[in-house]
Amino acid sequence: MSKIHIPTPLRQYVGKQASVDVAGSTVGEAMNALVSQHPELRKHLYTEDGKLRAFVNLYLNDEDIRYLQKEATALKDGDNISIVPSIAGGC
Repeated sequence: MSKIHIPTPLRQYVGKQASVDVAGSTVGEAMNALVSQHPELRKHLYTEDGKLRAFVNLYLNDEDIRYLQKEATALKDGDNISIVPSIAGGC
């Protein structure tokens, strides 16, 4: 099992949990397990054609998956995935 850490704005869709344990051999499988368990979360993470939204960043044990094998990145038991929404703004 891997643990997916849920950012505060999305916790309302996962029963107010800070993290969710999921099974999967890749980051993509783990994310599919997450949205299968919590379907309301899908529209916040994925586009209608099933691609991860541009403002959603995924980290595997503090490594950005964009610099690994993206959603095909392999998981080991006990890995941590963090969902990190992009933040924009400033002056």
